Amino acid sequence: MNDGATSVWPTGQRSARAQLREAGCIPGTEFDRERIPPAVAAHAIAAWTRTGDLVLDPDCGAGTVLTESLRAGRHALGLTVRKHWWALARANVTAAKTAGAWCDGSVLEDRPKMLATVRAAGLVGRVGLVLTALRTGPETDRVESAIGELAKTLQYCEPLLRPGGHVVIVTRPHRRADGSLVDFASLVIAAATTAGLVLVERCVALSAEVRGSRLVVRGSRKYHRVAHHEVLVFQLVHEVELAAEAATPAPLRTSFVHVGEHSCGRRAA
Repeated sequence: MNDGATSVWPTGQRSARAQLREAGCIPGTEFDRERIPPAVAAHAIAAWTRTGDLVLDPDCGAGTVLTESLRAGRHALGLTVRKHWWALARANVTAAKTAGAWCDGSVLEDRPKMLATVRAAGLVGRVGLVLTALRTGPETDRVESAIGELAKTLQYCEPLLRPGGHVVIVTRPHRRADGSLVDFASLVIAAATTAGLVLVERCVALSAEVRGSRLVVRGSRKYHRVAHHEVLVFQLVHEVELAAEAATPAPLRTSFVHVGEHSCGRRAA
């Protein structure tokens, strides 16, 4: 487990709009303010999936995760309850396919609880990566309900993970009315724990550009400048425990050989 160290992703070298253009996203995608930036999605997909894997975004918005999954040679499935985002996400999937993506991509206008029904039975044990954003909306009083919804969603997703699969949650900095930051990480980790997941890595995905030794933050309004997204990576508890056990050296055993009236200790191989 790597929850003590933080890796930094240089994912802000292109502006948000430039990333959408390069990903082939259709106009209108930029209005999904809580989307996962294409560069962040691409980095996560490359790090925790392999070609042909299935990537699931249970709250996909305009579909940037789906687009990047298809572009990387992964299958993609997204869900959203908002008809506007569903139309945009479908259009983005179509654009990626038109540009040459060979994998399957689907967008369902449905709630994450659908993943716990018989309709999703074919997904059990097949998902290589659940990659989604914590969506709170602009209302500061919606944080608690958003975390509650995330906890339920993760419970629906847990049985779908293939062996070695990961769950990645991306959060944006969120300030209260007094300007103080909300500690999303602790809230998300608690929600994931209730779903049988354990934190294995914590990363910072930059949305600011790195120029030499300087970090150049885009935007001008004091409280609305975003320099990074936080990325929390989880796996199933039992898989992490098994991996830890496998990595622990077996203790040396001692056998006793009787020589006359004396016993001599001998290490056993």
